[in-house]
Amino acid sequence: MVGSVSKMEEIEEGIIEEFALFDDWMDKYEHIIGLGKELPLIEEELKSDDLLIKGCQSRVWLHAKMENGKVIFTADSDAIITKGIISLLIRVLSGQTPDAIINTDLTFIEYIGLKEHLSPTRSNGLVSMVKQMKLYALAFRTQQNG
Repeated sequence: MVGSVSKMEEIEEGIIEEFALFDDWMDKYEHIIGLGKELPLIEEELKSDDLLIKGCQSRVWLHAKMENGKVIFTADSDAIITKGIISLLIRVLSGQTPDAIINTDLTFIEYIGLKEHLSPTRSNGLVSMVKQMKLYALAFRTQQNG
């Protein structure tokens, strides 16, 4: 079984273990905020309207490119918790193949209780971020196979 664990599953397990260190959700929010502050800055020209994720209450810019068969994501947000959430998604999905991104369930979201501890608008934003990342992966897979 050990050999069948994917790189993505390893990253998700790491996130689950990280969040298990915190007893209450205020500490978990602080951790998410800290992750957002660590997210590398993106170039200002990537903060364009065409890279904004639709369905997010705050502004979230997501950029994707293909490098050596892997999708590389960069992002930014004007809301610090949202920035932390997108940084978690980037940690799991960036550097993966389009197929891996398309087929993942992102189980860490359920395990750490993220969805039920977000406001409805943030929860919708999380769904929109995941959807956009999977759409990028689908577009890159289509390019590869086309």
